[in-house]
Amino acid sequence: MPLLSVNHLRAAFHTRAGVARAVRDVSFQIERGETLGLVGESGSGKSVTCYAIMGLLPQPPGRIEGGQAVFDGVDLLTLSHRQLNQYRGRRISMIFQDPMTSLNPYLRIGTQLIEPLLIHEKIGRTEARRRVLDMLAEVGLPDPAHRLRMYPHEFSGGMRQRVMIAMALITKPDLLIADEPTTALDVTVQAQILDLMKKMREELGMAILLISHDLGVVSGFCDRVMVMYAGSVMESARTADLFYQTKHPYTRALQKSIPALQVKGRELYTIAGAPPDLLHPLPGCPFAPRCEYVIDSCAREEMAPLEVAPAHCSACLRAQKEDLPR
Repeated sequence: MPLLSVNHLRAAFHTRAGVARAVRDVSFQIERGETLGLVGESGSGKSVTCYAIMGLLPQPPGRIEGGQAVFDGVDLLTLSHRQLNQYRGRRISMIFQDPMTSLNPYLRIGTQLIEPLLIHEKIGRTEARRRVLDMLAEVGLPDPAHRLRMYPHEFSGGMRQRVMIAMALITKPDLLIADEPTTALDVTVQAQILDLMKKMREELGMAILLISHDLGVVSGFCDRVMVMYAGSVMESARTADLFYQTKHPYTRALQKSIPALQVKGRELYTIAGAPPDLLHPLPGCPFAPRCEYVIDSCAREEMAPLEVAPAHCSACLRAQKEDLPR
């Protein structure tokens, strides 16, 4: 049985301007010890999907309109706030995208890092402090003992990010949701953090859901990759298959947008147009207005259903009909 099985998840924001359907019938699974990469442009629904699973959508205006998120046999979407707290921080941890808004500015860093251990593991403060110091050293924070007495505003953005990573890993969770965990870090620290996550995955059997814009990190770190656009899953496959046997035009466009793959001196490739307005209905494939391979039926017919299976899945009509040019 998968550690996490998300089935037909739908979430929306009800605003004065209308209903923005941010997550549209999203399904996927994560096995124990597996790493799933979640990629796509900003606004594609990656973070909202994870917030919905964790019960962190602001309500109102957010609302989960359907689906399941079954974690180790329990549907998280049916739990009360108190019941969810038995899973969040202990068995499921999350590294948030913006560490400054995720850390309490009124509390010292040491207090915030020790708290999860005192709550979830019922250990003494001395043992908790020792484990916090070890974890801060693991994430590359210099002079951990001194840093424990400091407040978040005294840290740089990269150091705050490392504190958030330490806080998420300190309880050794079964599932780690990492939302752009290395964005504010330089290349050497980024490699150190990814190595630490790999180490914990191998030692503890921890599953990882990695949200990232960096396709290079995803290709070298993840077992499988899921591509999202306009709140829907466009493609899902094993990492090697997705990069070398791409079956959706949107995934191809993302790969072509990688600056390092461009010919020196030529104009960088960009995806034409802009993501759709989620306040309005999206007939057919939501990527059709920007697609290089669009045909009439793409905008006219319903988006092809994405089969939830370990095989290579694509929501492209032409790919499913084996009519997509290579």
